[in-house]
Amino acid sequence: MTLSNQSVAVITGAASGIGRALAVRLAQEGIGGIAISDINETDLNKTADTIADLGVSVSPHIVDVSKLEQVQRFAAEVVAKHGRVTHLINNAGVGLVGTFDQLSIEDFEWLMGINFWGVVYGTKVFLPIMLQQESSHLVNISSVFGLIAPPEQSAYCASKFAVRGFTESLRHELAETNVSVSCVHPGGVKTNIIRNARVGECALEEWKTQGTEFFDKITQTTADEAAEIILKGIKKKDPRILVGRDAKEISKIARIFPKKYLKVLERLNHHKMSLRKQ
Repeated sequence: MTLSNQSVAVITGAASGIGRALAVRLAQEGIGGIAISDINETDLNKTADTIADLGVSVSPHIVDVSKLEQVQRFAAEVVAKHGRVTHLINNAGVGLVGTFDQLSIEDFEWLMGINFWGVVYGTKVFLPIMLQQESSHLVNISSVFGLIAPPEQSAYCASKFAVRGFTESLRHELAETNVSVSCVHPGGVKTNIIRNARVGECALEEWKTQGTEFFDKITQTTADEAAEIILKGIKKKDPRILVGRDAKEISKIARIFPKKYLKVLERLNHHKMSLRKQ
């Protein structure tokens, strides 16, 4: 069973962006049920309403994924409502603006709590339920910044490289079980992650504005397009899902030039910008 009317999907960070788009796209597939979580109750309920309008059983849950007890409560509520879990998509994530010396330990812990520990907690709590199913699928959202590590992204890269390593190891551990495992690496996707990012304790607030403007210019993929790519990867049980042409390009360059990929990418981007001006 890949996706059917017997499938029940759990998606974290579903109030907006990729999480919301995935929830709606899965509902369009006609699966049996969807449980969605976020800390943004207003927008989460909007996602739930859209899913309900598609005729799919849905339950919204207010969950801070960095809190184990809240994730445990979430799992109990999902089983009580839907009876099972066949697909878990650990999507919730946040951004952080600033160089390492501008970040406080509390900034770093906050981001790791959501981006990494949220994935670990979700997997730890839901995996036993998924192992009881005939077939199930675990999907963890990393990033292209789980493949390369540019400056001013030390905390974010640490979390996304951690998600990648955790997921790949887990995939090998679960290879002989009923649970398929995928790690997703989105490139530039048009979401609010930069707008909603926290500014490091000693970083300049204006960096966030500049970063948002730059991000809007370079992002190539919409959230809906990202959801479609991820859905295709889930159906194929693809262990590594690259989202966007930029993600494929970055993955290739990082493999070929492991020591100087940033310089290569900078030259390519400069060349592309020059062509656009002609």
